[in-house]
Amino acid sequence: MDWRRTKTIFIITFLILNIFLVFQILEKRESNQLEILAEASMEEQFKVDEISYGALPKAPDKASYISGNSYVFSEEDKKKLTEQGQKAEIIDEIKLSATWEEPIPLPEMNMITRLETIFQEELLFGDKYEFWGYNPLNKTLIFFQQYDGKNIYSNSSAMVVAYLNDLNELISYEQTYIVDLEKMDVEQDVIPVLDALYNLYGTGDLKPGSEVGNVKLGYYTLVDYTNSHVLIPTWHIVVNDKEDFFVNAFEGSVIKKEIRTLE
Repeated sequence: MDWRRTKTIFIITFLILNIFLVFQILEKRESNQLEILAEASMEEQFKVDEISYGALPKAPDKASYISGNSYVFSEEDKKKLTEQGQKAEIIDEIKLSATWEEPIPLPEMNMITRLETIFQEELLFGDKYEFWGYNPLNKTLIFFQQYDGKNIYSNSSAMVVAYLNDLNELISYEQTYIVDLEKMDVEQDVIPVLDALYNLYGTGDLKPGSEVGNVKLGYYTLVDYTNSHVLIPTWHIVVNDKEDFFVNAFEGSVIKKEIRTLE
C-alpha cells in the first residue's frame, strides 16, 4: 500500500471538509445577520410611523395543527343540569341551551372571578372556558374554550354565550364543546410576533399611530365540518383596544379581523 498517497488523500479530504464547514458557518452567520437587520428595519419603520407595542411574547419554536370532534350532549347531561336548577334543551345534538330557574346576580367588582366560580359549579366542562368579553349590544358574555392553555378563537363549536337581563343578572346560556382534541402531523416552525405585526402592517391593517395591545398565541379554525374540526396555531393581536386580528402562525397570512365590542 502506498501510505504516502493515502496520507495525501486523507489530507485533501479533511481540507475539503473544513472548507465546507467554514462555508456553512459563514452562511448561517450571514443568515442570522440578515434576520437581525430585517428585525431592526421593522422596528425602525414602526418607530417612524409611531406604531407602539409593549413586551411581545416569545414564540415557541414549533407547533402543530390540532383536531377534534363536537361533543354530543346527552339526556344524562340534561338531567344533571335539571338537578342544578336549570332547564336545558339539546339542539342538533351538539348545542346546549339552558336557562336558570332563578337569575344569578353578578357583582360589579371581581365579576370575572365570580363568573369563573359559576361556570365551574353550574356548567358542564365549565373550567375549560376562558372569559373573552362583554357585548353591550345584546348583553352577552362570551367565553372561548381552551386547549393546552390557549384559546380556540371565534369557533361557534367551542364557546359559551351567556345572556344577561336588564339587571345584569345571568339568566341563560348556549354552549358548544370540542372533545378528543389532539395534535396532528409533525410540528412546524412558528413565526415570531414581530413578523405577524409586520404582515398586518403590510396589509394596511396596522396603521400609523396604532397601539398594539394584548398578543397571544391560540388556535383558529382551518377546517370546520359539522362535527369535525381542524385548527391552526394563530397569533391573536389586539389593536387600539377595539380591533382583533388573527394571523396564521405558520404562514403569516392575516385570517380575519373583528370589531371589538368586548371586555
